[in-house]
Parts: sequence; structure tokens; C-alpha cells
Amino acid sequence: MAPSNVTASWADAITFAHVWQRTVNDHGDRCFCVFEAPDGFVTEWTYDSFDDVVERMAAEMVQHGVGAGTAVHLALTNSPTFVAVWLAAVWLGAWIVPSDPMGKTPELADHVARTDPVLCFGASARADVYGPAAKGRRILWIDETDTSFGWLPQRYLKTDHPSASLRDRAAVMFTSGTTGKPKGVEITQANYAFAAYTMAEAADLTAEDRQIVVLPLFHANAQYYSFAPAIWVGASVALMHTFSASGFLPQCARHQVTCASLFAAPIRMILSRGQPLDGVMLRHCWFAQNISAYQHDTISDWFGCRPRQLYGMTETIPAVLSDTATQPCPQTLGSVTAGCEVDLHDDVGTPISVDAEHSVGEIVVRGEPGITLFAGYLGDPETTSASFIRSWFRTGDRARRRSDGRFVFDGRRSDVLKVAGENVSVTEIEAVLGSHLEVLEACVVGRADPIRDEVPVAFVVPADPSRSPAPDDLIDWCRQRLAKAKVPVAVTLLEKLPRTSVGKIRKFDLKRR
Repeated sequence: MAPSNVTASWADAITFAHVWQRTVNDHGDRCFCVFEAPDGFVTEWTYDSFDDVVERMAAEMVQHGVGAGTAVHLALTNSPTFVAVWLAAVWLGAWIVPSDPMGKTPELADHVARTDPVLCFGASARADVYGPAAKGRRILWIDETDTSFGWLPQRYLKTDHPSASLRDRAAVMFTSGTTGKPKGVEITQANYAFAAYTMAEAADLTAEDRQIVVLPLFHANAQYYSFAPAIWVGASVALMHTFSASGFLPQCARHQVTCASLFAAPIRMILSRGQPLDGVMLRHCWFAQNISAYQHDTISDWFGCRPRQLYGMTETIPAVLSDTATQPCPQTLGSVTAGCEVDLHDDVGTPISVDAEHSVGEIVVRGEPGITLFAGYLGDPETTSASFIRSWFRTGDRARRRSDGRFVFDGRRSDVLKVAGENVSVTEIEAVLGSHLEVLEACVVGRADPIRDEVPVAFVVPADPSRSPAPDDLIDWCRQRLAKAKVPVAVTLLEKLPRTSVGKIRKFDLKRR
């Protein structure tokens, strides 16, 4: 039963496992998921039929040692198997570790080593990359286009009730931080349920709606803003194996989609490569990061609705800022989402007056860790503690608050870029460049990009100026070790990096280049 008055403590919190069970009981014969494979073949499941898959998946996972409190690692693209593993783990009280399936072996190996999964799911098509990363672990190799689940035995769990509790860990999602080493964000059962309820309410979602999911499932956006709220109300999801700018509108029309969630970069790609199409029925669309007024007007004509901007992080669980359905303003992040607490603090943690319309501060979020906020950073209590000030979570992002309550973004964290919606740590890239034997030191900054918002560019000081490494070789070095979004688009060789009097690199000077 939905809470009647959601607060930061969310006293009526329930587990996500119970959310799934309740929806299967109430909407079992309704469509849950439609999957369009790369070859265009479409498969559809009701809540009842997919619950059958989830039970069989759970039974299979138990046979491989998965149980309450254990981890399951996934390196899968958008696929029915990803969804089934996620829901089965939730039911068992286990937790998933979803990684970028296109990540390189060192990144994937780091995630595996830090979470110690008892079972790993990898794509057979990328066994050469994932196999070494999960070496020594039990791996189930998956055909990501499979919809029959014929490889699962006809075996079911012997329990009708999930074994999870509210604060039990349900996922660890890795996100880049300014330290350069990705942080593992701990997500609980209650967190998923709170995201589901809050985002369903914010979008006025009903069981008649159909979400389209084109963003990657390993990312919080697809889980928090699309799948979870759909499950909360018994709506359906049209799951696409990947994003296609030219194919997005035909997919919306083909599957009679009513709701979507995108970033600014995919919207720009749709405007660049797509074209208006009859039959698109969108009534609602979330998007993150600014687009121009012209782009917003044009895409509104194409979608048939005016997209609404939101702001959230993996740590904040739901989008804590979101624009209204009436007269959305694309240049703002929206106002505080119902059920969330958001404020602006100055550099010393003092709240900025609501009357100080032109004052810029850090966006801070208050809630109950493990219920309405993330539970903490995996194995890092010091960083967890440092990310809060007097019960407020410090996002590191800056904004100003207008008189109408809307927030206007005013800059990203200094050492994290937003590349097509993905958090990219410049220090992680700098560490990879610095590991090259011919590199003395490296500095990475963001450059504005009309499609991806920002892209990383690198400045490198050679270890031996008499035989400098070729920029293309350094880019290839990164390409072999980093996900695509993290690979610098350009490398400039310098004799030395510009520094302040105390030795800090003057990144502003590099950005001006």
C-alpha cells in the first residue's frame, strides 16, 4: 500500500522484493516487459510469466551458492536476463553488482575483486574481455538476445516469501569520484522501493503507461526512473537492447510508448539523426542536463509532450529535483521532488537563504541512509562520513535557487566530467595515462561537446622530451584500459604543466586552450 505522506524517514517503507510480489499478485495478467532484440524480434511477458522466469532464475542461482547477503556480478547489455537476475537477487536477499558491459578487463576485474561475487554473468560474445576479469569465479555465459530461457531448468524456489529486510543491500553501483578510484554506492531494498514510489508519483505513472528503456541497465537512471516505478504501479516496459538515435521514435510508435527517460546528449542525437514520425504517443519524458530552448521546443513537437528536466545521483536514490508537467523550463533542474529534502549550502555548510536568488551554493540532500538515501560507500566509512555535513549529503554540484523554487545548475564537481550522462573521473584517466612508461605526468580537463555535453582532453608531459610518445598511441593506451566515455578525444604534449605558486595545476589555463 502506498504511503499516504512520504517524508525523509518514509516510515511505511517496504522492500523492493515485496513491491515485486505485490505487483505480480495485483497485476499478474498485465504486460510487464516487451523486449526488442537486435534483429527486431519482439518477445512479451506478463508479470505472471516473467515471475515464472524470476523463480527459475533464483533457483538456478541458489544452486551456484547465491543466497542472502551474497553478491552477483553482471556485465550484460540490456537484456531479459539482466532483469531476471536483478529481480531474482532481490528476492533472495542477495545483491547485484552491475558493471559497464563494454568496460575493459582491468575495470571489470576491479569491480569483481572489490565485491567478491559468488556468481558472475557475462556475455559469451565478450568472453575474451570478461573471462580474465572474473577469472577464478563461477561464470554463467549468456546470450544477451536469448528470450526463451531454455537454459534454465524447470526448478522453482520452495518459498513463497522473499527473505530480504529493509536495509539489506540490494545492489552496489560503481560511480567515479574525485579520488580517481570509482566508489561503490550501496543500495538497499528500501532504497529501490523509495525510488519506485517517488518517481512513479512524480511522473503520475499508472498501470496503463508503458516506459521505454534505451539507456543502459547498469546505470541508475534505467533502474530508478523507469523499471522500478513501472513495477510499483504495474505498468509495462519496452526494453531496447541499445539506444538508436534514428530508431528511437519508430520504437516509441511501434511499442505504443507513453513515457521515457533520456539525457540531453541522446536528445541532441535524436534531433540530429531522427525525424518526426506519426504515431508517437509520449505523454511524459524525463531528461537530465540542459538543452537549449530551441532544442526543447523541437523535441517537444516530435515527442508530443514537453520533456521535464530532473536532477539526481546514484546516491540520492530518486531524482531529488524535478520539473513540473505544466510549463516545464528546460534551463532549470526543476524544484524539490515531493518526498525529498534539498537545500543549498555555502562553502562552510551554512544554508543559503531562500531569498538569496542569485547566490550559488552546493546542492545538499537530506534523508535517512539506507531508506531514502544510499546506505554508504562500500568498504569506505571515511568517505561516507566525509560526504555528509550535519546530516546533509554533499553532492558536490553547485546551483542557485530562483524565486519560483526552481534550481539552476551552476557547475559540476571539479574533477568529474559528465560525458553523455556518465560520471567520468579525470583522475582515473590521469592515472591510466601516468602508468605509461613514456609519460611523466598528465592532466585531464573537460571540453564542451555539442552532442555529449563534455568530452575528456588530456595534456601530457613526456618522461623523455627527446622521444615523446605519439598522441594517438596514448589514446590507444587508454582505449585498451578504459570504457569509451573515459577515453580522451585528444592528447596535447607539453614541456610542463602550468602551476600555481604552491604547485597546484592551473586547470583553468588548460581549459582555455
